[in-house]
Amino acid sequence: MKFTRDQVGNLTIRHVGADSIRVGDELLKKSFALTPNEIIAEWPARNIEALCEADFEPLFAAEPEMILLGTGTGPVFPPRELVFAFARRGIGLETMDTAAACRTFNILVADGRKVAAVLILGT
Repeated sequence: MKFTRDQVGNLTIRHVGADSIRVGDELLKKSFALTPNEIIAEWPARNIEALCEADFEPLFAAEPEMILLGTGTGPVFPPRELVFAFARRGIGLETMDTAAACRTFNILVADGRKVAAVLILGT
């Protein structure tokens, strides 16, 4: 899937493949996190069912109103406690397949929303 819309001053997801994602000019082949201004390539890829609030600390620093969780090729739901932790912080957590999360990220960034994403590859 190829994306062509550019947002000046923000990172844009340009292409999503089965085993890689192109953000701007950078091709990423491992799971990563993303804000409109930063790629966090060293995001600790873990089993989605084992995710906890502490895993998202680097993204909380960007003060997003919403975090998208791209779960690979199909939907996988995070632990209930993680969903509750996000609610206590007043941050939305939206879970969807990774390609949908990439499209949603670009749309929200273009709308000027404070969003972040964790994009899982290869599951």
